[in-house]
Amino acid sequence: MPAKKNKVDPETLSGAALIKEVNRRIRLARSLWDQHRNKACRFERQRALRLYARLSEPEKAEIPESLRVWLRYRSEKYFGDHRTPPRS
Repeated sequence: MPAKKNKVDPETLSGAALIKEVNRRIRLARSLWDQHRNKACRFERQRALRLYARLSEPEKAEIPESLRVWLRYRSEKYFGDHRTPPRS
């Protein structure tokens, strides 16, 4: 029988746990992007952005720069409002 995972609601996270979750979500979105799974990447990116918006400025500085750049700038080029939304 597989081990049970402790499912924690991301909305209740704060501090170091929130930073860790943001990093995890951005890395997951980036790996999905590399696999050309754009719909899943878009979903994870949106989750990461929601959590990233909750961070204070000093906490945002703890996110590695490469992840911040991918989340805010590079991915905006492909997922911004100016792009055609995915078919549903």
